[in-house]
Amino acid sequence: MTEKRKTYKTLLDARFPSADAEKEEQKQIERRRIKRQLNQSAIERYTDVKNDIASLLDLIGEEMRVHAQGAEAHPKNWGNAGDATNIRTSLKNVLEFLLIGRYRWTETEAARFIEDHLESLREDKR
Repeated sequence: MTEKRKTYKTLLDARFPSADAEKEEQKQIERRRIKRQLNQSAIERYTDVKNDIASLLDLIGEEMRVHAQGAEAHPKNWGNAGDATNIRTSLKNVLEFLLIGRYRWTETEAARFIEDHLESLREDKR
């Protein structure tokens, strides 16, 4: 298990001794976050967000790995395919947003590019 996975799993499995202690910890985290953000320049904020995105993508990969295990254990459950479709749609929307901004494409052009690209990747795997 990678260090990131261990840390993530530790966070998920963490149990606070009481609801009050959990609320206080959440308040402390929020105070530190607000204080840090108030003192940031635009590029510092951008860098933080970019790093957050990288972390989120890692976490999504880990959650998809676990989700895939459940899908493999229950191959007739169409709910798993529905979950994966919702996740794909959300990620595709993010990529469309980036492509529209970069290339000044329409939503249709960006969506078509993505679908064509994904289809060509599928064909390459065959």
